[in-house]
Amino acid sequence: MSIFSLRISKELKEKMKKMAHINWSEILRSAIEETIDTENTKNLALAVLLNERHLINPDANWNSTDEIRKWREKIRWK
Repeated sequence: MSIFSLRISKELKEKMKKMAHINWSEILRSAIEETIDTENTKNLALAVLLNERHLINPDANWNSTDEIRKWREKIRWK
């Protein structure tokens, strides 16, 4: 496990000392993990939005089955 240093005010340190029963290291680890998860979720949501924005809507009379058959016929007779 790595060591991470953090500067806090003397007042905050005194308040933390009064609550010595709390595992402050675990609280900080949890907060960091939660922040990372939140940021990753934001990035995923942005990626989905960008992907949706660039979707191509085919013409109403376009048929994917016909298109696949055309490509297969081209490949088959080469």
